[in-house]
Amino acid sequence: MMFKPCLQLLAICLGLFAALSGCTLGPAYQRPAMVVPPVYREAAPWKEATPGDALDKGAWWRLYADPVLDDLQERARSANQDLQAAVARVDQARAAARISENALYPRIDLDPSAQRGRSNGTTATVLRVPFDLGYEIDLWGRVRRTVEAGTAEYEASRAEMENVLLTLQAEVARNYFSLRSFDAQLDLLRRTIELRSKNLQLVTSLFDNGQVGRLDVARAETELANAQAETAALKRRRTATEHALAVLVGAPVANFDLPLRPPDLEVEPPPLAAGLPSALLERRPDIAAAERQMMAANARIGIARAAFFPAVSLTGSAGYASDELSGLFNWDSRIWSLGPFVTLPVFDAGRNRAQLAQAEAAWQEAVARYRQQVLSAFREVEDALADIRILAEQAEAQQRALTSSRQEAELSGKRYRAGLVSYLEVVVSERTALNTELLANQVLEQRFQASVSLIKALGGGWQEVVTTVPE
Repeated sequence: MMFKPCLQLLAICLGLFAALSGCTLGPAYQRPAMVVPPVYREAAPWKEATPGDALDKGAWWRLYADPVLDDLQERARSANQDLQAAVARVDQARAAARISENALYPRIDLDPSAQRGRSNGTTATVLRVPFDLGYEIDLWGRVRRTVEAGTAEYEASRAEMENVLLTLQAEVARNYFSLRSFDAQLDLLRRTIELRSKNLQLVTSLFDNGQVGRLDVARAETELANAQAETAALKRRRTATEHALAVLVGAPVANFDLPLRPPDLEVEPPPLAAGLPSALLERRPDIAAAERQMMAANARIGIARAAFFPAVSLTGSAGYASDELSGLFNWDSRIWSLGPFVTLPVFDAGRNRAQLAQAEAAWQEAVARYRQQVLSAFREVEDALADIRILAEQAEAQQRALTSSRQEAELSGKRYRAGLVSYLEVVVSERTALNTELLANQVLEQRFQASVSLIKALGGGWQEVVTTVPE
C-alpha cells in the first residue's frame, strides 16, 4: 500500500491509547436522596421514580367530552408559537449533542495548497495535497464527559418541551372553562335583565295607578341598570379571555371567535385518581428536566477535573507535495507524518481549580433545584386534591342556597303583587338570588379549574393509575 508504514504506526498508536483511555474522571452520577412525606413512604406499593416523561400522556382533555375544547387543543399543538420555539430549542440541543459526539472520532481534512515565492534569488513553486488527521486521545474521559453533558442537556430540552406542551394544554383548558363560565353568567344576566324589565313595567304601571310611590320605580330602574352594567363588565372580561385563547392557539385575535354557549350547570367535572407519588414523579416533565440538568452538571465536574491532566492528541498528515504539477502525484512525491501532541498544564494561576469549584457549585445548584421541583410537585398535587374536595363541599352547600334564594325571590314577588310588602324586599331577594346563582357558576368553574390543575400536577397521563393518594 502507498502509505503502509503510516497506517501501521497509526494502528499501533490507536491501540496503545485505546488501552490507556479507560479512565473517566469525575463522580459517577447518582440521583440525590429526596425528602418524601412519611404518608407517601408508608403507602404501598412505593417505589423510587425514574423519569417517564417520554411516555405518551394521551389526549387527557377528551375526558371533558367537549368537541370545541378538543379542536382548540389540536390547534394549539400545531400553531402555538411558544411550543414551536421549544421544539426549535430541542433541535438545537440535539445538534449540540451530535457535535460533542463527533469528538469521539478522528477528524480527517483535505487541505490542498499551492504557493509560489522567491527567496535568496530563487523562485519556487510548492504544490501540496495532504490529508490531515486530528484525534484527541480521551485518556481522562474529558470527551466522554462532554458527550454525557450534551446528551443530558438534549434530554432536558426534550423534557422542557414536553412541559411547555403540558402547560399550554392546561392553559387552553383553563381559559376555555373561564370563557364558558362567562357565557353562563352572561346568560344569567340576560334572563335577569328580562325579569327586571318586566318588574319595571309592573312597578311603573302600579305607580301610574297610584298604588306605589316613585321610590319603587327608582329602585326598579336602578336594579335594571345595575344588571346591564354587570353585563357590559362581563363582556369585557370574556373578550379578554377569548383573546388569550386566540394567542394560545396561534390565531390572529381579529379572526378568532367563539360564540356564546352557556354550559349546563348540572354538569360535573370528571372524577380523577391522584395516583402514587412515584408515578407522579415519573410523568412530570419538569422534574425529569431538572434531573437531567443534574446529570449534565455532574458530567461537567469530570470535564473540569480532566483539565488538571495532560491532553494528548494524535496528529498526522499524508499526501503529495511537489514543485511541479506534472510530478505532483508521482510515487516519489508522497509525504507523511504521524505523532502525538501533548499539552501539559504547568501554571494557570488557579484557573483549573476555579473551574472545578464552579462545576461543583453548579452541581449543588442543580441538586437544590431538583429537590425544590419535587417538593413543589407534592404541594401542587395536595393543593389540587384539597381544592377538588373542598369545592365539592362548597358546591353542594351553594346549590342548597341557590334553591332557597330562588324560592325567596319568587315568594317576595308574589307578596309584592299582593301589596303585602314594599318593593325593597323584592329588590333584596332578587339580588340575593342573582348573586347566589353567579357564585354557584363560579364555584363550578373553579371545580373544573381544579381538575385541570390536578391533571397538570400529575404530569398529564393518569389513566393507568387508580390508587388514591392517602389522606
